[in-house]
Amino acid sequence: MELRFDGRVAVVSGAGGGLGRAYALELAARGAKVVVNDLGTSRRGEGVDLGPAEQVVTEIRAAGGEAVANGDTVATREGGAAMVAAALDAFGRIDVVVHNATINRSGPFRDLTFEDFAAVLDVHLFGAFHLAKAAFPRMCDQGYGRIVLVSSIAGLYGDRNIAAYATGKGAVIGLANALAHEGAEFGVTANCIVPVAETRLAEGRDNSGFPPWGPDLVAPAIGWLAHERCTTSGELFVAVAGRMAKAWVSETRGVFQPHWTAEEVAARMAEISDRIDPLVLSPLPRGFYDHLGQSFEMARGG
Repeated sequence: MELRFDGRVAVVSGAGGGLGRAYALELAARGAKVVVNDLGTSRRGEGVDLGPAEQVVTEIRAAGGEAVANGDTVATREGGAAMVAAALDAFGRIDVVVHNATINRSGPFRDLTFEDFAAVLDVHLFGAFHLAKAAFPRMCDQGYGRIVLVSSIAGLYGDRNIAAYATGKGAVIGLANALAHEGAEFGVTANCIVPVAETRLAEGRDNSGFPPWGPDLVAPAIGWLAHERCTTSGELFVAVAGRMAKAWVSETRGVFQPHWTAEEVAARMAEISDRIDPLVLSPLPRGFYDHLGQSFEMARGG
């Protein structure tokens, strides 16, 4: 059965090019009405140009879909609210939010200024907050919603010279998990996608040996995560070069002692670090408490 979005309204931030454009086109092709948001900035987040968003809207309309362009910034509370308001004004509702807007200010951490660090987090983390803050209550009130926050393998594993980017992309995972818990009783899901694709953020890297890894190979994951049939929530979905996978947090089973010294921690580190039979917990339905329960059970001698 084809996964359709007829009657649904989506907001996609950073949709003027790259992955965001692919997401917007995917949703629109399946019947969603789309607010195509993009400031049209440089990779560093500088400058303003509504042209890229308008071009994507033109593509959607030419294919028979419905879309409007939006040039508000996710980096402010007012911008996030305006993006949701654009959906309500144009189409009367909000069902899907995909927070994809991205900037990067790369360089060694020792040279990273607070201003550059904060600018990146303003888009990635606080952008996710502002957009979700505007959409989430309405979704809960209507009993339905799909939120997808775009993370990164940098947020999972880090990399050199992108401390701000890695921090922002890692932080949105925690936000998505919190929204997954609070939205569960209202029919609102929240997940993260961890995509890799050939976009302008990849410029400057040696990609000569890579297989095809365009945004079109990632977009179908959004087509699933944003759909009403996808009821999973609080999960990390990986999409790169045609590979679809899930990622999760795991722990070693660990070791219990009623009392420890630093020397004993050092002596038992091999046991503490043993990855055989790892403990894997999901955020939903009660990963926080399952984690405590496992630890306390060991403490009680269970």
